[in-house]
Amino acid sequence: MSEKKEYKVIGTRPIRHDGVDKVTGRAIYGADFHITGLLHGRVLRSPHAHARIISIDTSRAEALPGVKGVVTAQNLPAAEDKIADLGEGAVNLKYLCDNILASDKALYKGHAIAAVAATNPHIAEEACTLIDVEYEVLPPVLEVRKAMEPDAPILHENLTTSSLGDEDDRPTNIASHLQHKKGDIEKGFAEADVVIERDFVTGTVHQGYIEPHNATAHYNQDGQLTVWCSTQGAFTVREQLAEILQYPISKIKVVPLEIGGGFGGKINVYIKPVAALLAKKTGKPVKVLMNRADVFEGTGPT
Repeated sequence: MSEKKEYKVIGTRPIRHDGVDKVTGRAIYGADFHITGLLHGRVLRSPHAHARIISIDTSRAEALPGVKGVVTAQNLPAAEDKIADLGEGAVNLKYLCDNILASDKALYKGHAIAAVAATNPHIAEEACTLIDVEYEVLPPVLEVRKAMEPDAPILHENLTTSSLGDEDDRPTNIASHLQHKKGDIEKGFAEADVVIERDFVTGTVHQGYIEPHNATAHYNQDGQLTVWCSTQGAFTVREQLAEILQYPISKIKVVPLEIGGGFGGKINVYIKPVAALLAKKTGKPVKVLMNRADVFEGTGPT
C-alpha cells in the first residue's frame, strides 16, 4: 500500500482572509463607501415597456432645494454606431450608451431616462418625481417568437439582420442569424429508430446576487476619474467607461470594493457612467445605488 501523500493546501482548511471583516461588519461594500462632500444620485426609469421620448423637462427637479445636478442622455457624448470589443464580447457602442440613459426611445420598463444628484437620497428621489417626461407609448414586444414576426413592432429602427454573411436592408428585431452544423442531420433522422420532437420554453432568469449595483464617482482637480464600485471586472468596467464617456482610459481608475455576489452580472455597466456624469456636472463625488426593483428591471442576466 502506497504511503499517503501530505499536501500543504489540499485536504486542509485554510483561513479565509476576508472572513473576519465580513462576519464583524468591517468589510466595505459599495453602499457603505463614503467620501467627504458626497452627493446621492437616483435614476428616473421608464414606466413603459416601449415608448418614444418626445421631451424631458428637468426644470422643476432642478429648482428643488438640495438638488445639485440633473443629467439625461443629452449629457452623454454622441456615441458612434460601431462595434467595439470591451473585454466581455463585442457590443454596439450606440446601443450600450442608449442603455445607460435612453436617448430617443425607452425599450423596456425600467429603462433609465434621467438621473439626479442631491444632498441626500430622499431629495434625489423626490426630484425624480418632478422630472416631466412626455412619451409616445408604442406597442411592446413581449415574446421572442412574436418579436421575429414580419409585422412585429420594431425596437431599433436601424437594426438589420446579418444572416449567414449577408445583410438584409429591412428593419428587424433579429440582429443575426447563425447556423452550426455537424454531420448529416437528415440521414441521422432517417436511420433513427425513434424521433421525438418537442418545443421547450424557459422563463427569463436572473443571477439574483444579494447586493444591488452601486457606484461612487469622483473627478479630482487634475481630471482623474475614480469610480468605487461592486464589480468582478475592474479593467472591463474601465474600458466601458472610457468608451461611453469618451474619456482617456489612462485618466480612469476603477476600485472594486467587496462584492455581494455577481455571477457575471456586475461586469456590464449600468449606473457607473451615470455616477460619473453627475460627478462631472456637480463637481462633487456622487454615489448611485440601485434597489432590488432597479436590479430586476434595469439590468439583465449575462
